Amino acid sequence: MDPFYIGVIMIFFLIVTILSGVYVGVSLACLGFIGVWWITGSIDIAARLLGTTSFSAIMDYVFSVIPFFVLMGLFASASGAGRDLFQAANIVTGGTRGGLGIATVLANAVFAAITGVSVASAAIFSKIALPEMLRHGYEKKFALGVVAGSSVLGMLIPPSILLVIYGVLAEEAIGRLLIAGIIPGLLMTLIYSFGIKFMIYRRPSIIQKKDGLSESESYGKTGGGMKAIAKTFAQTWGVVVLIVVSLGGIWMGFFTPTEAGAVGAFGAFLLGVGKGKMGKAVLWRVLLEAGLTTSGVFFLLISAQVYSRMVAISGLVEWTTNTMKTLPVSPIVIIIIFMIIFLILGCLMDSASIMLLTLPLMLPVVKGLGFDMIWFGVVSVIVIEMGILTPPFGMVVFAMKAALGNEVKTDEIFQGSYPFLWMMALTTVIVILFPKLSTWLPSMM
Repeated sequence: MDPFYIGVIMIFFLIVTILSGVYVGVSLACLGFIGVWWITGSIDIAARLLGTTSFSAIMDYVFSVIPFFVLMGLFASASGAGRDLFQAANIVTGGTRGGLGIATVLANAVFAAITGVSVASAAIFSKIALPEMLRHGYEKKFALGVVAGSSVLGMLIPPSILLVIYGVLAEEAIGRLLIAGIIPGLLMTLIYSFGIKFMIYRRPSIIQKKDGLSESESYGKTGGGMKAIAKTFAQTWGVVVLIVVSLGGIWMGFFTPTEAGAVGAFGAFLLGVGKGKMGKAVLWRVLLEAGLTTSGVFFLLISAQVYSRMVAISGLVEWTTNTMKTLPVSPIVIIIIFMIIFLILGCLMDSASIMLLTLPLMLPVVKGLGFDMIWFGVVSVIVIEMGILTPPFGMVVFAMKAALGNEVKTDEIFQGSYPFLWMMALTTVIVILFPKLSTWLPSMM
């Protein structure tokens, strides 16, 4: 059989196995192996490809950035940085109507700069911000939506595990990709903040008075004086230093992304030790969780490389690139089609799996059409992250449900998230229309 048709068959079976509940990494590795065996007619060649890929796919120095960034986020979480950031942000915004919601967004934006995992942000702020918003009269669905929507900033503002994975697949500089996420991340933070104010303006009943007091009046009674404000901001200086050193080091060229991750992880560890929250049990839990997370990502990367090489051998990549180039439509229409594919897949699988499944075919097309690969990476991450808020497979939603238990229903979180999906769509449109938002900072490095 023609190798091209074998590649098509393997992609069909890949979709079927994933929808059947088979783990994405297992599907990619097994079908990639079978495809190479079928195309070459030799199981020895397929076995050697599998063996060499398992070694070469993650042997590069740049891959060590993943465990370092994961450790940085976990150490920061264990140190209580999320709570400190929320309290500090609340000091800034707490005197205004909707201030607690905006404080949640701002705290998530800063927390995103020390953790590259949206799910972690969702779990943490479900416990920190949600009770405060409910206590001040926020409608439950609205409060849940604020937490869920702002949590996705963790995958856009650096350090971002998704941008690292994209950089590996696209063979782009990791440091430039990480820096590229800063302005779009801040733009989304701004749109979220204005969106919250607009929602409250359109429907004032979204925040009810509690005990006869409005949110701002209640805050005035509980916010504390200058001493409390100074104490709150003093607790966040370590986080600020951590962000400035790690991201500033990449920007100024003092560190490679891997070195910045190592410095950040060590700094986050010292932050936890300084606050007395890094006991043996906590340290062991953090290291174990970091190991499990890293091994899962690495297994996916190895599996994706096996699958990618099978697709390349089949000639499917070349055919897809040539076909897309010759379509009688504007190149931007091709990008929009890719974004729609991301949205559809986002309803079915996690963010990393979407990238590993689609990018081997998409990236040659995007490059052939002459688009900036860093810009496409940022746009892809925003759209793919929309998927983790959509049913039935919304990772952030299920992380919040796991953290809150029977206090909330899954449907309530999904319903509260819908306005923030529209805000993410608006951010995507703006970044597509103004590519400089994602390419200007990297060009200055």
